[in-house]
Amino acid sequence: MYYVYMLTNWNNKVLYTGVTNNLERRIYEHKNKLVKGFTAKYNVGKLVYFDYTSDVISAIAREKEIKGWARKKKNELIESINPQWNDLSKELFR
Repeated sequence: MYYVYMLTNWNNKVLYTGVTNNLERRIYEHKNKLVKGFTAKYNVGKLVYFDYTSDVISAIAREKEIKGWARKKKNELIESINPQWNDLSKELFR
């Protein structure tokens, strides 16, 4: 499976969109700042949205599509499945 996901920081001000074939591992890496870059710099580690597909091409296309959206549209996508902006990883990876 391939996952498209969105992360934010503690106050929901910064958004990051990514794609991975192992969501649990990738979220762990973000939360523990194991990969230097945007998410480590801006303390982005709260999983607020994800979707999945078995097709890597579709996942990459969806990631690019979401990255091209205005912030308002990204917020609406998140709120369609997670209106409280809860950290979904807390329920997924116990």
